[in-house]
Amino acid sequence: MERVVCLIVGYVFGLFQTAVLYGKMKGVDIRNVGSKNAGTTNTLRVMGAKAGLVVLLGDMFKCIFAIILTYFLFGRSNPDRRYFYMIYTAAGAVLGHDFPFFLKFKGGKGIACTAGYIISMGWKFVLVGLIAFFGPFNVTHFVSLSSLCLYTCFLIQYVIFGQLGFLGNLPQSELNEMYVIVALLTALAFYQHRGNIKKLISGTERKTYISKKNKVD
Repeated sequence: MERVVCLIVGYVFGLFQTAVLYGKMKGVDIRNVGSKNAGTTNTLRVMGAKAGLVVLLGDMFKCIFAIILTYFLFGRSNPDRRYFYMIYTAAGAVLGHDFPFFLKFKGGKGIACTAGYIISMGWKFVLVGLIAFFGPFNVTHFVSLSSLCLYTCFLIQYVIFGQLGFLGNLPQSELNEMYVIVALLTALAFYQHRGNIKKLISGTERKTYISKKNKVD
């Protein structure tokens, strides 16, 4: 039952579509411009760095707030399982972000939302995440490639830390359950970026720059 509640709480928070709401405030339907994706990268390209930052923070914090809520519901009274509740909440938030029912299940790709989950995991995950994302990004300026590197490194780190006992005093069965969820989220991220992967292979993927204007096709 706790698993279901965490998923539902996460999904409800994930439905807050920052890019869509911010775009409407500025008279822009982000789903009809640029790549038509309701996420940080498309917002940055179409509306500029300030808008991209707002969407990034909004999508991160909706996952963080959902995790805080389920912590008070379950984690505070059972601290050894707090990471267990967190992964179910984060999974729900990513699903809500990627597949909002009121937008015909067409949302973003879940990377900023996942970044909020990584922040909630603590500084060791944040440090590795920053390196995993900005290392490739500073070299290639491909957000898609950097996002997939982030997810892949997160999955690897998650399993290693879990086996070392950093994810709570949990039975191996529950640790394996958590690994499967992170693996499924990683697979979802790759699926959501399937078009970008094809462009990376063909050499047609667009680069993104933070400090200067981005060209939008």
